Amino acid sequence: MICWHKIFDQEEKKEYFQYLMENYEKSRLNSIIYPAHKQLFRAFELSDFESIKVVILGQDPYHQPGQANGLAFSVPKSTKIPPSLTNIYKALHFDLDIPPAPHGELSAWAQQGVFLLNCLLSVTHQQPESAKKLGWETFTDRIIQILSREHSYLVFFLWGKYAQKKIKLIDEKKHLILTSAHPSPLSAYRGFLNCQHFSKANEFLVQNGLTPINWDLNDT
Repeated sequence: MICWHKIFDQEEKKEYFQYLMENYEKSRLNSIIYPAHKQLFRAFELSDFESIKVVILGQDPYHQPGQANGLAFSVPKSTKIPPSLTNIYKALHFDLDIPPAPHGELSAWAQQGVFLLNCLLSVTHQQPESAKKLGWETFTDRIIQILSREHSYLVFFLWGKYAQKKIKLIDEKKHLILTSAHPSPLSAYRGFLNCQHFSKANEFLVQNGLTPINWDLNDT
């Protein structure tokens, strides 16, 4: 049985990963880096490999203090909900009539098998995409490929052009790929708010004998 421990054990031996982690550690010495080091691989810790049903791809963590918590689009309960997540909640309300949650902590999704993966796992304070040259995408592209190969009937949410570039890593014959504009206020009006991805994902899961996701975060 494949698991995150085995995958990390294999990747950590590779030259690219060693170079990546060296660069990451250097960045921590010279700059303020988000998320906190202990939360760097939190998405992997909260979603067992075998339990994953849905993959939501983000680009990189939030770059302001107190926001990034290791899960794509998620923030701690004490933090103001960012605009992109506000729009995700609006889309969820439109789709399934679920009222927006009073917080932005998405760990309840992760614990049900929603893998909230940022393709760049770190970011420098107030510098979006600053970790692009560290080598994170070599690692996260590999993770996407392994998920596609080892699983059947995953649902991939690819919101925005950046995430949609990852389609080439996914076996479209085995998995459901849902695409739309990014939930950012700059683009959400281009079809994201009424994309109905949450109900489409659950329909696909049920059709393939899997338990649907409870997207309601109001009681978490």
